[in-house]
Parts: sequence; C-alpha cells; structure tokens
Amino acid sequence: MAIPPGKVFFPSSFQELFSSWIGNPDAVLCAGGTEHIRNQDSRIPALPRKIISLGNIEELQKISRTERYLEIGSMVKLSQIINLGKIVPEVLIHCLENIAGPQIRSQATIGGNICNPSVRLDASAPMIALDAQYELRSSQSVRWVSASRFSSQPGPLSFVGQECLTRIRVPLEPWTFAWYRKLNFSLASRPGGGILLILRNQKDILTDIRVLYSSQAILREKDAESMLKGKHLPLDHRDASAFVDAWKNYLSSMQEGENAEFPGEYGNLSPGLIKSQILRFIESTLSHISD
Repeated sequence: MAIPPGKVFFPSSFQELFSSWIGNPDAVLCAGGTEHIRNQDSRIPALPRKIISLGNIEELQKISRTERYLEIGSMVKLSQIINLGKIVPEVLIHCLENIAGPQIRSQATIGGNICNPSVRLDASAPMIALDAQYELRSSQSVRWVSASRFSSQPGPLSFVGQECLTRIRVPLEPWTFAWYRKLNFSLASRPGGGILLILRNQKDILTDIRVLYSSQAILREKDAESMLKGKHLPLDHRDASAFVDAWKNYLSSMQEGENAEFPGEYGNLSPGLIKSQILRFIESTLSHISD
C-alpha cells in the first residue's frame, strides 16, 4: 500500500507554531534535522509523517549577552556558538567542538542537541554544570526551568504538554579550570558519552568543583563534590583518592539494561569499560591539581 505524502509546516512566529501544532498534535518539531537522519543508511531517509520546522522563527535564532548571562535561541547552530569565542564558557566550547564534524555543527542546533528524547546528548552536561536555565514556551505560558531539572534524570524530558524549548540562559560566572572529554570507541555503535570537570578556586582554596557524565542519563556525584569544597590546593593525595573512591562506589551502584544509565547500546563494549574511562578521566584531571 502506498504511503501517503507527509506534511511539513514552516511557521514564522510562535502563534503560527502553536496553531499548527494544536491542529496537528502528532506532528514532530524539527530543528536542524540531524537527529532524524542519524544512523539511517537509505538514500531516502525515513521521516515523521508530519513535521513542524522551526527554521523560520526569527526569535529562536537570536543571541544576546548581558553582564551576567549569555542568552542563546534554541535554533542557533552549534558552529555559531563556537564562533562567539571567549564570551562562551570554556567547557561549553570544548564540548561543542567535539560534536561530529564542521558540516554537522553548521547544521545541528543547540536546542535540538538538548531536546533529544532518547539520550542526553553532549550539551546537556555542560549546561547542567554551568547552572543554565531553559525557557519553555507553550501556546498559553512561558516558564523557566533549570537544566538540571529538565534533563538530569533518565526517561522523558521535563516538557508539560505541547511545550517548546525557545531560549537558553547560560551564567557567565568564571571558572578557574575546565576539562572535557568525549568518550569514543572504535568498536562502538555510537559515542560513549562525554565527561567534564570544572572547578573554581580563590586564594588556593577550592570553592566549587563539578563532575558530570552524559549519555543515557546524567551522572553526577554531589556528595563527592562536597567532600572537596573548602580544601586547599594543590589537593592532598588522600583527598583526591577519596574523591575517586566515591565515584567508584557511585558507578558500581548504576543499573545496567533497558532504561538504565548504561543501556548496552555501545556495540560490543561493556558498561564496565565506560565506567573505567570515566574514572580514568577523573584521576587524570585531579592529578593536575594534586600534590
């Protein structure tokens, strides 16, 4: 039986967007479109029957800066953010530069990366680490939620009904050091996630440290972070070892299997290998600030 042709809507305003969406509740919002064709081998990729393209909404493509924040529209391309240079927090730049190649980065959008429904893609971890806020808009309301609340847990994102991510607000508070690593494995069916460490110190006192890993879910051991706050730099070897041990215990408690933090979607790689790479990253970065 022939498949009937689909529909693509091109709203140019929020009013048109929600009018189209309410009239076609089964339609799928489309940003850069890279996720729709990920891992498709056919010359003609399979697409949703109804698509609402966000590319004509000018409001979603704006970038602005205040003394305290960088505000980025959800349809801003990853390459545009990278090209902003030093006004963007270092860890976010490192993360975006490690996403695919230049052609994909010039097409993929920051909103599309954040809103992937099945996996927490690269930008989620730095956004949570930086205390970013997301503007979620519906036909009737506008609300702000923290990046952590929006995507830190496995499962669905924190949308309520027909909501769209429209703007990202990133605090510009300085961090002393930032490290980021994308975990890639030659035998895996997809990248093994990304991990970061950022810290802030004042007069050789560690005032804040954050370590996050993103993949199927966001992993963060806040108790371990609290252990190091207030410690003198360079860190005592025992304090650094205690931090690593806390992460070992945390990772050993992670469930494996469907809908868990390590769902077995890494080709023939074991979750244990992913965990070992996370610990290796933490040990390596802490060595830079330990005696």
